[in-house]
Amino acid sequence: METDWSVIVDFLPQLLEGAKTTVYITVVGLIGGLFLGTLAGLMRAYGGRILNAIAFAYIEVIRGTPIVVQVMFLYFALPVLADLRIDPMSAAVLAIIVNAGAYIAEIVRGAFLSISKGLTEAGLAIGLPHWKVLVYIVGPLAFRRLIPPLGNQFIVSLKDTSLFIVIGVGELTRTGQEIMASNFRAVEIWTAVAIIYLIMTGTLSLILRTLEKRMRIL
Repeated sequence: METDWSVIVDFLPQLLEGAKTTVYITVVGLIGGLFLGTLAGLMRAYGGRILNAIAFAYIEVIRGTPIVVQVMFLYFALPVLADLRIDPMSAAVLAIIVNAGAYIAEIVRGAFLSISKGLTEAGLAIGLPHWKVLVYIVGPLAFRRLIPPLGNQFIVSLKDTSLFIVIGVGELTRTGQEIMASNFRAVEIWTAVAIIYLIMTGTLSLILRTLEKRMRIL
């Protein structure tokens, strides 16, 4: 069968619709993952023994299991265990939140602990409460160091959405598979899918590099 690149134009609207779903899952999931990861990271860095242990257990369990297993647990096992049925899209978003949160937690912990303790001690010495020291002194410096590893995690999470094909989420990869199954144009369709992923990750990388330059990160 000869290649016919014109089929990409014919099916481009469907592929872009799948890409829109991919972006939605990624953005919503990462927003939730940032909140969860920041909380868990601060618990690891500054929490007491109990909070530290809870955050440590969460991080180790999530980092030690594949995201495919996590999303299948949420979609198939959770209804059995908790009598709670969730739709595929919600399971996908929740999986990104939980998975990205564990990795972001370690990024946050490392960034905050990398700041000199002298700055914290200086803030406490002038009478600032510990939370204000973290928010106004340590936080801004740690944020600058967070951006490069966070950017990498964002890209990884975006590509991880392709794995949600296992629960039938209509993201870009599943859309490409359905189109390919109908016309058997594997070369053209998967090339288009790859290019769209490259555009999305490339755009994200450009945004992050611009942000790094604005904050003068070397």
